Amino acid sequence: MTRPRPRPADRPPRERQRASHSLEAVLTAAVALLDEAGAPALTLRALATRLGTGVGSIYYYVSSKDDLLDGAIDHVLGGVLTAIEGRTGSGDPFDDLRVMAVTLFDAIVDRPWLGAHFMQNVDVPGNSLRLYEELGRPLLRLDLTPRQRFHAVSAIVGVVVSNAADLGQEPPPQVLDGTVDRDAFLGRYAATWRELDATEYPFVHDIVDEFDGHDDKDQFLAGLELTLAGLRLQAGA
Repeated sequence: MTRPRPRPADRPPRERQRASHSLEAVLTAAVALLDEAGAPALTLRALATRLGTGVGSIYYYVSSKDDLLDGAIDHVLGGVLTAIEGRTGSGDPFDDLRVMAVTLFDAIVDRPWLGAHFMQNVDVPGNSLRLYEELGRPLLRLDLTPRQRFHAVSAIVGVVVSNAADLGQEPPPQVLDGTVDRDAFLGRYAATWRELDATEYPFVHDIVDEFDGHDDKDQFLAGLELTLAGLRLQAGA
């Protein structure tokens, strides 16, 4: 789990100008900057430029870049929570966990910056903590110890974030510029693997046809099912 970022106990008071935009507009613009170039691109000056206003008006809503990032994270996770509302509470805790995991996975694939930050604010009430709570509640219906529930949520989050972060990476330059498509790019690796000595690399030879042209979302879902299957065995369900 990402450690909560320490919060300064005291900040010097800063005079705030009257806001010329709504909080919703400020957070939407902040998320757009994050989507375009990640956390380094999110500065108060860049946000003010995007909104066509002065930096002082941004201080009407936030005290620092950290506050702005916190607000953007909370804004996006509010959408994730909305997306799972009405789709859980099925009576099957594994179905509920699957729905939440896939919804979070899709959100992080769309916004790779989110994977590194979405759990940094679980030290305070907000959407990060709400999402963590929602992921844990189905486990309360299973015959598990508190430690097993904690480890279960950690494992599910790990599967989601690691796979989503990998899928959300920028494609190689050859794929971006259209020199080759994704399947042809993977095919180059597969061709190299097929030429290896099968007695030295028996596993690689065994799975090379599966790797060649594989679907990343399918790979994530398979990993998630393995995790849920292990959890089902542990709970005796």
